[in-house]
Amino acid sequence: MLVILPPSETKSDGGDLGPLDLDALSLPQLSVVRDKLVTALIDLAGDPEASRAALSLGKGADAEIARNAALRTAPTRPALERYTGVLYDALDAASFTAAQRAKAQARLAIGSALFGVVRATDPIPAYRLSGGSKLPGCSTLAALWKPVLAPALREETAGQLTVDLRSGTYAQLGRIPGAVTATVLTERPDGSRTVVSHFNKHHKGLLARALVCSRAEPTDIAALARIAEKAGLRVEIASSTELLVLT
Repeated sequence: MLVILPPSETKSDGGDLGPLDLDALSLPQLSVVRDKLVTALIDLAGDPEASRAALSLGKGADAEIARNAALRTAPTRPALERYTGVLYDALDAASFTAAQRAKAQARLAIGSALFGVVRATDPIPAYRLSGGSKLPGCSTLAALWKPVLAPALREETAGQLTVDLRSGTYAQLGRIPGAVTATVLTERPDGSRTVVSHFNKHHKGLLARALVCSRAEPTDIAALARIAEKAGLRVEIASSTELLVLT
């Protein structure tokens, strides 16, 4: 089983590993696009105003621009430790046992506007680039990524159950036919259901944690639902590829 998490805008600082080595990352067939985007971000960082415009940054975002300027020289850390925020708080990777951490390393990947998709252990620096950003002199990220990311993910996920928790913006960079998705809905007293973004991230993090910590090796959505329910989540199967998580 492979679970693909969305990235987050917020990322931890620093790291105790060496500088970025694109050749050391998983899915090496993505290296050409990765290198192009890294170079584009470094060049863009030389013009703070252009960086703010292209990356939708506020006036106080000098630290984010500095991160991009140092992409090739900054220390790195495993991707699972780099991303922070609501979903990653709920995942709570820091609390994993040794066995759970081994499962996380085997079962988790993370979508990325800059790197396409990385595995949990891939060493990456802090950076700022969103899935909807448009860099000067480059095609849209979707146009850059689709031709290489989609086939790479098909190859990476062949023969195994895949749970794609990425948002629409990141999923469109490289779709995975047949992957199971999760939709988080808040159920109101009158029975109506609505999507709420904060709960969406939190409950996707809880679902990912349940899938990582389970000793089971699920092969279909029914088995995924049983794992989620055992972890205390309320779920429904909407179709063969969509799991509803109810709050």
